[in-house]
Amino acid sequence: MRILLAGASGTIGTALVRQLEKNHEVTRLVRRAPKGAEEVRWDPARGELDVAAVEQADAVINLSGAGIAGGLWTRSYKETLYSSRIMPTRTLVRAMRQAAHPPEVFISQSASGYYGDRGDDVLTEEASSGETLLADICRRWESEALAVPSSVRVVLPRTGIVMATEGGALPNLLIPIRAFIGTSLGSGRQWWPWISLNDEIRAIEFLLTADLSGPVNLSAPTPATLDTIALQLGKAFHRPVWLRAPAFILKAAIGQLGYELLLVSTRMQPRALTASGFSFDEPTPEALAAWVRRNVGSKQ
Repeated sequence: MRILLAGASGTIGTALVRQLEKNHEVTRLVRRAPKGAEEVRWDPARGELDVAAVEQADAVINLSGAGIAGGLWTRSYKETLYSSRIMPTRTLVRAMRQAAHPPEVFISQSASGYYGDRGDDVLTEEASSGETLLADICRRWESEALAVPSSVRVVLPRTGIVMATEGGALPNLLIPIRAFIGTSLGSGRQWWPWISLNDEIRAIEFLLTADLSGPVNLSAPTPATLDTIALQLGKAFHRPVWLRAPAFILKAAIGQLGYELLLVSTRMQPRALTASGFSFDEPTPEALAAWVRRNVGSKQ
């Protein structure tokens, strides 16, 4: 397939490009001068994108968005969290609506934050949205994506906490574990909708041709609490996890960011993905820990 990709420079985007280029032709959207034929310049803040780039694509994948943990949630950064998702999505959709031959599929990233803080509730794609800031961002983000022409199949991957050896939450969990000061956060009983980077990338590629549309939960099929994840990582590296960072300290240190990023409980189930025949390589916390051990290595 000919794929147009926005957000190729992030942790997920970098890994996705490596995978997709094995089987597809990938064109990356960039905000600087292109370095070759595989790049196209755009300016989503101004809504600028050459419609020809969309017309030449069989699929468009949108991973755009400033990092949730990219800074303290000041009023200015909250605006950045909204605009960095809404404006690129709006720009891509506008180009598709103007295209004489729009792409067949539009995969536009969303997040597990859509569901908010839900305790022990099991959350499939039919579950309602939550009341947090991230839930509001995800609702608006998804609404923008759904404005594409009716001929375009829209997929909204609600991605959970991606466990990658470089970037994201995992390195911050591993550093204290490997230093013999393994730490859990808050009560540790909050459900983390985790997924390995490997399965995240495989799932996105699967969605290019799967008979799915609308929201699709991207998380491992075995939900786990943060305590369970931390303990399995500790076992993989033969380290104890014996400390706990109280919730009130996290909230005092990083405010709303600490609550929504680390302490909310989201027991998400990837019902649509598994029903469509997708098979996870790392379906359990034990398999995740083994994958991490293989990829991080045994250096102490």
